[in-house]
Amino acid sequence: MGRALFGQRRLRHARMKTLHLYLLKQVLGALFMTMMVFIFVLLLGNVLREVLGLLVGGQASFGMVLQALLLIIPYLLAFALPMGLLTATLLVFGRFSADQELTAARGNGISLVALATPILLLGIALSALCAWVNMDLAPASRVAYKQLIVRAGLARPAALLQEGRFVNDFPGYSIFVRKIEGAELNGLLIQRRDEAGRVKEHIVAARGKLTVEQATNKALFTLWDVDYMQRDEAGWQTAHMGEFTPDPIDLREATESAQEPKISDMTFSQLRSKLRELESQHLDATPVKVHIHRQVAFSFACIGFALVGIPLGIRTHRRETSVGIGLAVVLVALYYSFIILGQALETRAAFRPYLIVWVPNFLFQIIGAFLLWRANRGLSS
Repeated sequence: MGRALFGQRRLRHARMKTLHLYLLKQVLGALFMTMMVFIFVLLLGNVLREVLGLLVGGQASFGMVLQALLLIIPYLLAFALPMGLLTATLLVFGRFSADQELTAARGNGISLVALATPILLLGIALSALCAWVNMDLAPASRVAYKQLIVRAGLARPAALLQEGRFVNDFPGYSIFVRKIEGAELNGLLIQRRDEAGRVKEHIVAARGKLTVEQATNKALFTLWDVDYMQRDEAGWQTAHMGEFTPDPIDLREATESAQEPKISDMTFSQLRSKLRELESQHLDATPVKVHIHRQVAFSFACIGFALVGIPLGIRTHRRETSVGIGLAVVLVALYYSFIILGQALETRAAFRPYLIVWVPNFLFQIIGAFLLWRANRGLSS
């Protein structure tokens, strides 16, 4: 009797070990594939266009472009890794349930919680990895990427401009370009501000080009079909000109600006130093606190996503990859909406926005644990 019971336990242990290895292998394989897809999709935005523009423009070698891509990938990894884990758990456990493998495991007396244990431990391990990426690797890589783009773009400053977006990398200027066609710029809006941040020049031009005076390291706009407005003591003065050349822009200021990371691009240690500096000067440090808490809170996303992904994957009960990816995108959008809300309120200290960024972690972990418990109970009955 004792030998038979011992043999059954060994057999059950062997089966569980086999299932654990099977599920872990499936989740890791799906994680790698989905993570690569998300990184590629994120690269397809302005990043890839910006980098390839340097190569096509001739001011950057293929090696420099490759270096730029390698520098920006750690920043994208901070988003792609949690999204990939969520998608992987949804797909793997959805197929596991749809193929009746879960029913077979339950028939051998193996609970869902026991099956999910290695995946939950994987979520904890990936959260530790995300903490390093979010707090050190990603911000440092993003700053290095920006500096590389600025150095490469100095040979052709138009590469520093972006279609359909305001660029504020030139100190004292906000520049918008509707379309960039080689060296020609179409649909320009240039605003120049004084030291108080007020607009003192407002320039709208149908066309323009941007050249560099190598001797003085200054960028010079030449504009055509220009509506010009300037603020003086009497108010706004307006004029229309066929051709106009504004004051040159000192590129050394733009280069020095790129050397100093913004709060959103600081590492955890840099943010801590900035926080102590502001507190010693009795200044509002809420924006810094928001980014400190965001880096730490977002590191726990993998745990919450694993907890939610397992029971939802079983509940969807589908093999289709598109369903899993679609559900993952919805959940990620819900999760990250709280992060965006916290950052949007970073200047409103009364709302304590640095606590808002923790809300999705509590929601996903509590809801995920409840759904996992309920699914395990439902399968047991």
